[in-house]
Amino acid sequence: MLPIPGIVLGAYPERTAAPRDAAAAALNTLRALIPAPKPRRYAQFIEEVAAREATLAALDTAALEKRVQDTRAALARHGLRDDLIAESFALIKQTCARVLGIDLYSTQLLAARVMLGSRLAEMATGEGKTLAAGVCAATAALAGIPVHVVTANDYLVERDARTLGALYRALGLTVAPVVQQTAPAARRAAYDCDIVYCTASELVFDYLRDGLMRARTRGDLHQRAKALHAHDPASRGTLLRGLCMALIDEADCILIDDARVPLILSERCANGGEQRYFAAALEAAGRLEPGTHFTLVRESLSVELTGAGHDALEGSCSSEAWLNRLHRSETVCTALAALHLYDRDRHYIVRDGAVTIIDESTGRLAPGRVWSRGLHRFIELKENCASGTETATVAQITYQRFFQRYLSLCGMSGTLQEARTELASVYGLEVLRIPLRRPDRRSTGPTRLFPERESQWHAVVHEALAVSRAGRPVLIGTDSVAESEALSHRLAQVNQPHAVLNARQDNAEAEVIARAGTPGQITVATNMAGRGTDIELGPGVAERGGLHVICCQHNVSGRIDRQLVGRCARRGDPGSVQTMLALDKPLIARFVPLALARRVTAQGFTSPQWLVRGMVRWPQRVEERRQRIERRELLKRDAHAERALTFGTAKE
Repeated sequence: MLPIPGIVLGAYPERTAAPRDAAAAALNTLRALIPAPKPRRYAQFIEEVAAREATLAALDTAALEKRVQDTRAALARHGLRDDLIAESFALIKQTCARVLGIDLYSTQLLAARVMLGSRLAEMATGEGKTLAAGVCAATAALAGIPVHVVTANDYLVERDARTLGALYRALGLTVAPVVQQTAPAARRAAYDCDIVYCTASELVFDYLRDGLMRARTRGDLHQRAKALHAHDPASRGTLLRGLCMALIDEADCILIDDARVPLILSERCANGGEQRYFAAALEAAGRLEPGTHFTLVRESLSVELTGAGHDALEGSCSSEAWLNRLHRSETVCTALAALHLYDRDRHYIVRDGAVTIIDESTGRLAPGRVWSRGLHRFIELKENCASGTETATVAQITYQRFFQRYLSLCGMSGTLQEARTELASVYGLEVLRIPLRRPDRRSTGPTRLFPERESQWHAVVHEALAVSRAGRPVLIGTDSVAESEALSHRLAQVNQPHAVLNARQDNAEAEVIARAGTPGQITVATNMAGRGTDIELGPGVAERGGLHVICCQHNVSGRIDRQLVGRCARRGDPGSVQTMLALDKPLIARFVPLALARRVTAQGFTSPQWLVRGMVRWPQRVEERRQRIERRELLKRDAHAERALTFGTAKE
């Protein structure tokens, strides 16, 4: 049974503190070091579902609906008991076949059962995660648990809610999407549904707005008393009904890669002097010399001033705020980072006179997200963009603090094993790998290293042309908007038709992906072609070998690279992967010894493969460890700040 206490109508159920103490976190970490068990323990359960479903085939629609209502009542009365879950799964499987014309696979049922036990399911791309999530969400909703299904972007939110809407309605459940354009009244009505599809950012900001609303009506008892007189969503006051259960698609992206992203709720304020202060700080930073006045720490995108740098700043500005040495140093270091470490078309793009952040792990634009501590303002000044309205922070939280507050948390992704230790330590979540429905037919070529990007692009173009002429589609993954456009330029020089998918072409994403699997098509993409992208193979492509992926990406985590690889050889189709990297990529260049780099020629370095793969993977492991430590320290600081605020409130 899910670890959820009784839910009182009108209350706002959530965990008010981290669900696990230090000892529990340590125990979970040790458990995660043990190889994850294969999900054989669920074999008997899957057989029971199949046996129950066989008896339902003879029922007419009215009888099946009656059986669903009886099961719903039993789940509400007894909770998520194994026999009732099996009955629910059988009913959902039969309803899905009748309503959607889709026969659910045993692996999808297995993934749903794993998630229903507050675990994470590693399920390969193309194995049917959308329907697996639907089975899990529907069963929890039948038990009376409000479910938030969290997915990658607004397009997937609307698509999945629409695709599974008929199934949910046939089960007597209500469902609604929440996207960026959803109005407040519609949001409240959506969150009143049994199942809500939304993105993580929309969910968090609505939670923060609820926090401000609840602060005006202090105390849970006050909220429950108020709710006794509220019989419709509009009278509830808050948007959400609490944090009961979250099912997260691409769980590692949200819980690990984006864990430190600050979600900041702001309000407008008037402060004309701040703009002049930032402009003066950027001008002062522009007069400092690298190496003499400051050093760049590229791995953390930060800057450290030298003694000469501190001296150079003395008396450089007459602002009163400038007289504080600590504040002055921090401000100038942020300005220097904006000037020297944050690159246009890699970390952000400029569109319609505004700076928009590019999400590092997905390659997509993140409209509405801003960098904190004045960094966003400095980049706007650097790019001569008009600054947005002056704002002040009224509430903020990170994903890792927010999702810990759910009474039940589960999810899925195609890449979880590498992060299982941290997922267990921070969230108490066990990872189970779901077996493939069909044998894997992906072939992987040897990793090739090149001395610099020019020779890398030459080899990439040569291979892409050769594969394309054989009638196979080619997907080339690059690290940034700038690299995708540089490669596009080289393909244009040889008169090769192709498509480009990056943050500049986000509006054409569906069209580009629809053509990416057609014979001979070459698509150059950033991480946008990774998570959540399903490339359908065109006629005759499977017989010629399927989609060929050329991986030119070297992300800070090997999991993100693996997402690109997962675009080919889906659902048992054939496919192939070739990794081609340059030694002048920032993350590799810091770790490869000069003597070893000299062995790499323009034709590429391929052997021995254990050495090549070590040169690629080792920098990622170091960076993953550094970021893991930063997330842990941030979590400690957040917990300390929360305890201090709680103490202060109690003292009052």
